[in-house]
Amino acid sequence: MNEPLVQHHWVALAAPKAAPAVATSTVLILGRIWNANGAEHSVGNAALMVVLAAGAATAGAFAAAGRGGGDGVLAATAFATSGGLALAGVAGYADGLPLPLLLWVLATAVAYGIAARYWRTDRRDTVAYERQTTVRREDHAHIERVEMLRSRTQIEVARESVAYAAALTARAALPGFDPQALTRAGLPELPAADQ
Repeated sequence: MNEPLVQHHWVALAAPKAAPAVATSTVLILGRIWNANGAEHSVGNAALMVVLAAGAATAGAFAAAGRGGGDGVLAATAFATSGGLALAGVAGYADGLPLPLLLWVLATAVAYGIAARYWRTDRRDTVAYERQTTVRREDHAHIERVEMLRSRTQIEVARESVAYAAALTARAALPGFDPQALTRAGLPELPAADQ
C-alpha cells in the first residue's frame, strides 16, 4: 500500500544484460594485448593457459560433483573462468584475428545462454514474490475491513445505548411519571438501566 516508488536508471537496468558481452570482450582485448606483447606462437604461454584452464575446469567439476560444498554458483564460476582462460590463451597465441573473434562470438553466445537461464529464474522468483505479497495484502485488507465494520458497529451500539439511557433518565425526570402505573396497565416492564 505505502511502498516507496523506485525508478531505476536505464544504465542500472541495462548493466546486467551487458555484463556477458563486456566480460568476453574484456578477455578478448586482454588476450590480444598479450599477443602483441610476445605471446604469439609462444609454447610456454600457451602451456600456462592450458594448465590454468584445466585447473579451473577441474575445480568446476569438483564443485559440481558436490566436493567443496556442492555449490552451483561456484561450479559455474569455475567453468566460466576456465572458458575465459581458454579464450585468452587462444587470443594470445593465434597470429590472426578471425579465430579469436570466432571464439569470442561463441563465448558471448554461451554466456548469454547461461545468463538467460538465471535471469528467467530470477524473474520467476520476483513474480512469485509479488503475487504472494499481493495475496497477503488482500487477505490483510479484508481483515482490516471486517474489523473496521465491527468497531463501527460497536461504537454505534454504544451511542444508541447512551441515547436510550439518556431518554429513560429524561422520561423518569418528567413530573408525574410513574413506572408502576405502566406496569399495572399491562405494558412490558422496562429493562434495568445497568443492562
